[in-house]
Amino acid sequence: MKHKPRVCIVTPARPEANNGNWHTAARWQRFLAPLAEVDVVQQWPSHGEDDGADALIALHAWRSAASIERFHAAHPERPLALVLTGTDLYRDLERQAGARHALQCATHLVVLQQEAIASLGPGDRARARVIEQSATRILRHDPARSSFDFIAVGHLREAKDPLTLIAAARLLPQRLANGLPPRVLHIGAALEEDLAEAARRAAAECPRYRWLGSRSAPATRRWMARSRALVHMSRMEGGAHVVIEAIRSRVPVLASRIDGNIGLLGRDYDGYFPAGDAAALVVLMQRFAAEPAFAAHLAAQCAVREPRFAPAAEQGRVRALLADLLASRGEQPLRQSSPSPRRASP
Repeated sequence: MKHKPRVCIVTPARPEANNGNWHTAARWQRFLAPLAEVDVVQQWPSHGEDDGADALIALHAWRSAASIERFHAAHPERPLALVLTGTDLYRDLERQAGARHALQCATHLVVLQQEAIASLGPGDRARARVIEQSATRILRHDPARSSFDFIAVGHLREAKDPLTLIAAARLLPQRLANGLPPRVLHIGAALEEDLAEAARRAAAECPRYRWLGSRSAPATRRWMARSRALVHMSRMEGGAHVVIEAIRSRVPVLASRIDGNIGLLGRDYDGYFPAGDAAALVVLMQRFAAEPAFAAHLAAQCAVREPRFAPAAEQGRVRALLADLLASRGEQPLRQSSPSPRRASP
């Protein structure tokens, strides 16, 4: 019997970081496990030894640049897929030579939402494909009755723009037009101390803002499912998994108008506000609370997008990527009907 091909997934994130890169790598490992021997490592080669990988999948051009360069130098004939993040697309490919070299080394490029394709040069687009991420479906729970809760999920770092969320919380009135007091719940670890201090100060001074700190993925989903809407205020995203989780929980999204959000929610989505504009966010939050028909409209727009973020859809695209990687090396194409060890969530 022919041995399974060996695939190495490089992600700069540690499991305890609980961030998007780590969850993507772990999810793809599960998807590919029936078809290949898959290792997830922070750098290649792991432990200083060549693992004999038939293909490399690397997340993040700049932060994985050293691994990409080493793999390409050791095995220039082997396929290498690079998954481009938001900081890659909208910052590092312009500023970092290492990120640009990683792009040149890759045989295949992956972006996480359709709008990202336009950020690539014409020559790079030919190597690129879109693999939208997925999330399990968690049905929305009954929201709090004594408050009108908005939730934001994102570690406290500049790209996630927590200061706009904090400013919006300070601008909200004590009670909304529906008579309920607003509450802005913020889940995320303190990655930058100045932003953490701003969050602590706001939580002490503003009764409408509550910083919950880091929470586990299941706990975060439960908080989200009990909220009225997700506020996603990022300035830079490759395709935020938390937006997908909200859609799969039937929680409407109030999102900054950036490519990473537009690529997931659609160009015609009506729940955008200008990135960094706290006053415009407050207007949108108040309208969402005051107009049930508007809230229902955003929920309906999200529901139309939901099927594309089912695990089975992402699994099919990830397995197709592996098949193309191995085919480019002359390997026998993989059978896409190979059984999975666990049933994909709906």
